[in-house]
Amino acid sequence: MSEASRALPLRPELAEVRPYGAPQLDVPVLLNVNENPYPPSEHVARAMSDAVLAAAGSLNRYPDREASRLREDLAAYLGHGLSAARVWAANGSNEVMLQVLQAFGGPGRSMLTFGPSYSMYPEYARDTATRFVDVSRAADFTVGADAAAAAIESGKPDVVVIASPNNPTGTTVGLDTVKVICDAAPGVVVVDEAYAEFRRAGATSALSLLDDYHHLAVTRTMSKAFAFAGGRVGYLASSTDFVDALRVVRLPYHLSSITQAVARVALAHRGEMMSRVEQLRAERDRTAEWLREQGLRVADSDANFVLFGMFADRHHVWRRLLDQGVLIRETGPDGWLRVSIGTAREMMAFREALTKVRQEVTV
Repeated sequence: MSEASRALPLRPELAEVRPYGAPQLDVPVLLNVNENPYPPSEHVARAMSDAVLAAAGSLNRYPDREASRLREDLAAYLGHGLSAARVWAANGSNEVMLQVLQAFGGPGRSMLTFGPSYSMYPEYARDTATRFVDVSRAADFTVGADAAAAAIESGKPDVVVIASPNNPTGTTVGLDTVKVICDAAPGVVVVDEAYAEFRRAGATSALSLLDDYHHLAVTRTMSKAFAFAGGRVGYLASSTDFVDALRVVRLPYHLSSITQAVARVALAHRGEMMSRVEQLRAERDRTAEWLREQGLRVADSDANFVLFGMFADRHHVWRRLLDQGVLIRETGPDGWLRVSIGTAREMMAFREALTKVRQEVTV
């Protein structure tokens, strides 16, 4: 056997596994990865450009490995009396979650979550050799406190992750249920609040429980409401001990000087960066109402997307929408599709395309 043809010693569980990722296609209407469709204003973009220029003058040096000033800004944004020592930041909430599993999961340990949920959760577990346990949600995609407590008591997981609002369904989990989960969990509990800013008025965050539960963490991202998906910043709030555990497993200098500088600009202009959130909420509710009027099932959503169905052949519907230049996401339970909320014009294009598809054939 030549060196060129020798098989690489890939981990057996990775054989035949394809890289994760939603389709990245050049189409007129992109409604598949839950981005904020509105870019930063020219004013904010200039401020970001100035920050990059300032940071570029010291790119010969490593960045602040603790991201201290960024963490201070994030703590101020979150409120709840949090200090920078109780906040952690990384390259997207994906990296934060992976660090959580590196610190608290691993061989001989388990992670429990409630599905259907974010499709990266089992990949975090796989990549850290953590056993993955998926407990089914109720038919309406909610998580019952008693069922959650029973699953935790039975499985005794080292890590419990619960998304609220949940991706791909958009459903939230009440604080009473989060408390029950925290009381039952023998290990750590992570509430993934990536879409928290899109919740309906009056909704409460698990951040309010952090002082009561040392083993609880709340993860957030700047990719959604902040319109900062390209900046790749996620963050976590918890106890100082929890944050210090992540500092043990993080790679050195993991967050670049450029990323830290631009993220701080986004936070400084958060009023403007998130000014479209209420508009997107309203568009979400209009979209959900319209889908129901078409006779489709719609999951109640507190996020910037809507899960809808049921379709006998959802792939056909997805494909025909794509043929008309509208890309949504084929994800979640069989028969369901998820559409991200875009601009009013993009949502009009989605409605027109879906109407045409449903007129073509009963699906």
